[in-house]
Amino acid sequence: MNSQSHYNKAGILRNNDDLYRKYNWVLWSRNVGLVEKFGKFYKCIDPGLVKVNPVTEDIKQVDITIQVTNIPQQTVITKDNVSISIESVLYWHIIDPYQAVYGVEEVNHALVERASTCLRDVSGGRSVQELIENKNAISHELHKIIGPIAKSWGVKIESTLIKDITLSKQLQESLSSAAQAKRLGESRVISSKADVEAAKLMRDAADILNTPAAIQIRYLETLQAIGRNSSGKKTLFVPLPSATTGDH
Repeated sequence: MNSQSHYNKAGILRNNDDLYRKYNWVLWSRNVGLVEKFGKFYKCIDPGLVKVNPVTEDIKQVDITIQVTNIPQQTVITKDNVSISIESVLYWHIIDPYQAVYGVEEVNHALVERASTCLRDVSGGRSVQELIENKNAISHELHKIIGPIAKSWGVKIESTLIKDITLSKQLQESLSSAAQAKRLGESRVISSKADVEAAKLMRDAADILNTPAAIQIRYLETLQAIGRNSSGKKTLFVPLPSATTGDH
């Protein structure tokens, strides 16, 4: 008799526990609940313990934390007719749970599709060089385009990033050759400029050496050299330069 009573009490406790779970929901702090009554939206509820009528009501839990969504690799034809692959990522979160659930079907999928289309359009209007050098500018432009559309779906785009731009091996070799040719051209320009500067200096030096004062200095230096190198008793007659005598 006592054993039967024990089992009855255990069964009642289990039943009560099941009923409690059916009539009470716990929404965690990162979620918002949308209550539907008879299949139609009834009200929005905040995190915490919520009482629900399981017969007439149901709850859709909506995560409102920041989500990270990778945009699949896109093949893009650039402005200069080059085929490249681009990967990007979206950071977003729901700001209007009702609109995100009832205003669009599968908001995550809708964001991916919209971002993919915008990425192809924006990238297709630029050259390969522009895409490689201006990733941040492209990300900013994507944000400006996608942001208003996402907002109409109850979503705020925090940021968009270009993760990677993949070039074909042939294109990589071509760009490498172009960069090498550019460096070679720049070095030749620098060398040519140096030659021009050297020629200018030599011309300036020649102009200076052709002055009367410079000629007289060279004349005196020549006399000193002759005196040092001469041996024995010799008499040398050296004419005076016109710059020294004053003759013209």
